[in-house]
Amino acid sequence: MQVRRCAVAWLEPREVSSFELDDLMTGGTGVVSRLAWFVHAPHLPAAVEVDAAHVPLLGALGAIDWMSRTDLDVTFGGEAVDALLASGLLIAKSEGDGAQADDAFRAAGWHPSSAVAHMIARWQGIDGPQGMADTDTDTNEGLLRQHGTPPPHVRPGDENYAGIALPRVERDDFDALLDTRATCRNYDTEAHVPLATFSQLMARVFGARGMGHPADNFHVYKRTSPSGGALHPTECWLIVQRVEGIAHGLYRYRIDTHALEPVTPAIAPPQPGDVGTQLLGDAASRAWTTDELRAFARIAVAGQDFFADAPVLCVLAPRFHRNFWKYRNHSKAYRVTVLDAGHLSQTLQLCATQAGLGPFVTGAINEVDIERAFGMTGYLESPMVVCGFGARAAKLVTSEFDPNRRVWPRD
Repeated sequence: MQVRRCAVAWLEPREVSSFELDDLMTGGTGVVSRLAWFVHAPHLPAAVEVDAAHVPLLGALGAIDWMSRTDLDVTFGGEAVDALLASGLLIAKSEGDGAQADDAFRAAGWHPSSAVAHMIARWQGIDGPQGMADTDTDTNEGLLRQHGTPPPHVRPGDENYAGIALPRVERDDFDALLDTRATCRNYDTEAHVPLATFSQLMARVFGARGMGHPADNFHVYKRTSPSGGALHPTECWLIVQRVEGIAHGLYRYRIDTHALEPVTPAIAPPQPGDVGTQLLGDAASRAWTTDELRAFARIAVAGQDFFADAPVLCVLAPRFHRNFWKYRNHSKAYRVTVLDAGHLSQTLQLCATQAGLGPFVTGAINEVDIERAFGMTGYLESPMVVCGFGARAAKLVTSEFDPNRRVWPRD
């Protein structure tokens, strides 16, 4: 058998704490810590704890050349080789799902540190508001108690510098549009987005405004937002709850046809109150009810109910290899995909505002749960943000940052 190390394996020494009754009974605190080694390998779903005695074997193997297992057994022992093969950190040549996943990751063109950062930062089953409440950081007063005074809102300048006054700005209609953009946290849960408005927003933000052909078999779209290398890797996946003429459910927006492609959920139907998703397994797939879709929307935005009420939620997920194909193993490539989603989100904020709708965007999302539902593989394509839009409610219940009262007039 020929083996090698997986493409990327980053070691983390981590202090792991656990409760032990014997320690408490002998006068200790009951909390016992130990030093453990965890290996982050982006082709695996989570970090893997390894025996400290097996770490040298990982260091002795490269990610390119294959080595004979027989030689490794002699030097490091068969137990160590078996354990690391079972964990997916060692790859047997052309054997099993581990080799396929490692091969797929290698082909994506990731920069190693970016891949590790992306995979370990993904959430699963997190309830953001509850977590903030538990740590007393869900209010401004709590933030001050826990973190002290924030940094100044303006970076201190040179007191001896005489500023150059700029000409006075005359406001126009575009300024009015910019001033009325405010994150919506109060959606009308009965109102539907008109089909024509929905279609216009999809076309303006995610649709193709033109196409170029830089070379044979190399085609690029033009959108209203910029994209590194004009590659536009970001796809828009949709949680449609209330749009006239469109059944509620999961969809993918097709830039090539300006159409919605229905997505069959790959997870069991969530129930109200769920904080995470369950894999479908052998259960028969079926269309979700409106309550089940709303439960998934809540999971997607990590428990932020005010966003889960939006009629339309847009999951912005880059196909990484579309960007990394050009910027292969590039230290800036991942940053460009993050910017790509940010550009699209900002365009959506303004277009939704111009259409008279309330927009939102959040990075506090459960990426793993979203990936499960839409059938994504995290190192191939993964959500960056979730944004959305819909009609505002008639009454302000949850606070919105609208200091100039452009959205919510003073009583």
